[in-house]
Amino acid sequence: MSRIGKKPVELPKGVSASLSGQTVEVKGPKGTRTFTATDDVTIVLEGTQVKVTPRGTSKRARAQWGLSRTMVANLVEGVTTGFKKELEINGVGYRAAAQGAILKLSLGYSHDVNFEVPNGVTVTTPKQTEIIVEGIDQQLVGQVAANIRDWRGPEPYKGKGIKYKGEFIFRKEGKKK
Repeated sequence: MSRIGKKPVELPKGVSASLSGQTVEVKGPKGTRTFTATDDVTIVLEGTQVKVTPRGTSKRARAQWGLSRTMVANLVEGVTTGFKKELEINGVGYRAAAQGAILKLSLGYSHDVNFEVPNGVTVTTPKQTEIIVEGIDQQLVGQVAANIRDWRGPEPYKGKGIKYKGEFIFRKEGKKK
């Protein structure tokens, strides 16, 4: 049994939800998001709550129950507060600068990397060594942060590269004579 799926999703003030078939549309102060659930679950809108229940007892239905409830909760959180990923840059000469929809990265290559930021995500650089990725779509925010990190992931010897804020980098000992 899903313990997550049993809990209904509360809609805070300023957020409205509409249901058409298996598609839930949530509107809030930051924008509008939609999610289409599979036929294994039933979604019901009751006042200021969205309830998800499974249609059967199969393993797939129980899995979709928890997933669908979490996806609806993420829609509500996205349109109210949004999602945010913070990245740190370590290394001599490594820096970042946001210029409109392009993030300019200097990462020790022979050229600067121009990373195009997709629609729906904002990238800011409060310092040259900090990157903040924000948006209302959790998946898109995480994917953009991962794509930026892929340009120069942290290496285990000196810790140089782009890492998530608070991420622990397992350090290795260098060569010995």
